[in-house]
Amino acid sequence: MKLKALAIACTLATMSIAAHAATEISWWHSMAGALGDRVNGLADEFNKSQSEYKVTPVYKGAYDEAMAAATAAYRAGNAPDILQVFEVGTATMMYSKGAIKPVSEVMKLAGEPFDPSAYVPAIGGYYAAPKGGGLLSLPFNSSTTVMFYNKDMFTKAGLDPNKPPVTWQELAVDAAKLKASGAKCAYTTTWQSWVELESFSTWHNVEFASKNNGFDGLDTRLKFNSPLHVKHIENLANWAKQGYFTYAGRKDEATSKFYAGECGILTGSSSSYADIAKNSKFKFGIATLPYYNDVPGAPQNTMIGGASLWVMGGKKTEDYKGVAKFFKFLSKPEVQAKWHQETGYLPTTTAAYEITRKSGFYERNPGTDVPVKQMITKTTDKSRGIRLGNMPQIRTIIDEELENVWTGKITPKQALDTAVERGNLLLERFEKTNK
Repeated sequence: MKLKALAIACTLATMSIAAHAATEISWWHSMAGALGDRVNGLADEFNKSQSEYKVTPVYKGAYDEAMAAATAAYRAGNAPDILQVFEVGTATMMYSKGAIKPVSEVMKLAGEPFDPSAYVPAIGGYYAAPKGGGLLSLPFNSSTTVMFYNKDMFTKAGLDPNKPPVTWQELAVDAAKLKASGAKCAYTTTWQSWVELESFSTWHNVEFASKNNGFDGLDTRLKFNSPLHVKHIENLANWAKQGYFTYAGRKDEATSKFYAGECGILTGSSSSYADIAKNSKFKFGIATLPYYNDVPGAPQNTMIGGASLWVMGGKKTEDYKGVAKFFKFLSKPEVQAKWHQETGYLPTTTAAYEITRKSGFYERNPGTDVPVKQMITKTTDKSRGIRLGNMPQIRTIIDEELENVWTGKITPKQALDTAVERGNLLLERFEKTNK
């Protein structure tokens, strides 16, 4: 009898534990290194703040790798609850019928208060459904394009270290002086499609693609072979020949060349701030992306980068409630402000920006407010962002054609015309698939 009673007691205890076990929420992400540590820290902080849910972050490789893994997992019936997707994957995700559940619906289902208008317009607007349908995904690690410059190299070249170039014309003059002073690399860039064509377009308030850059319909077509775009790539090609511009690679290879002291000027992601601050042995500054001052409406606002968090479809109501609780936590102004200050990513909400501003962070770290100021303005139909199907593949096409320009194989006009033609075939395919 004693053994039987003991067995019953053990069974009841096990049932009690099971009944109170936290619902696990899986979060697939693409943040490696120090950023991965911060992601783990966010999950730990949330998990310790309550006992109903446990968020488990899992690193799944680069953005494209994580997206492919999630697609395969969804088809197999074991997709994660949350997936981090880079901004160029937005159109693909929003047209993945059944595979995702819009964030606004998740928050409503869970009864969690949620105000999309709290987000910075250029960020919240990018991830919003057409015609005021609420947020599709949760803005998380948002960035934009900025310019970093080496103040020590500026001083050596006889340039004022507190006056970075504002226009592309001024950048060319400064690059010439940097080269003359012995710089191995005067100007370089990361992510050439994002910086030199995509963000270049929104910054100058011109279309990268028709239908307001894809926001107004799937029958959008590329337009980055306009006279302005061709002129800019022609300038870069000429600067490359003169040794003013150095091509470093398709992704963020140029960042390490900058913080190693090889390059005087770098255009790239505002999120590079943490790496540059950690690794550079020189004084550096942060400035706005250059623009052509003879273009009406410029500068407008730069383009969003980074990623957002998507909720996968087909989950249980309890899972969605856990996701909503976690998203509410991530949306807290103080959490957003800390993430912004630690990583160099943008504060996604106006409240997080105000907390950071009032704390004196921008005064203590001059230039860190530049990306915010570039994005916090009200957007136009042309500057809201670029939301196209098959955008990662279009970027690859652009990379291929621009590399032919830098090596002198084809002219800038030939490259952009060909990239537009090849890219439009992908847009047509995406349109037919998702009608």
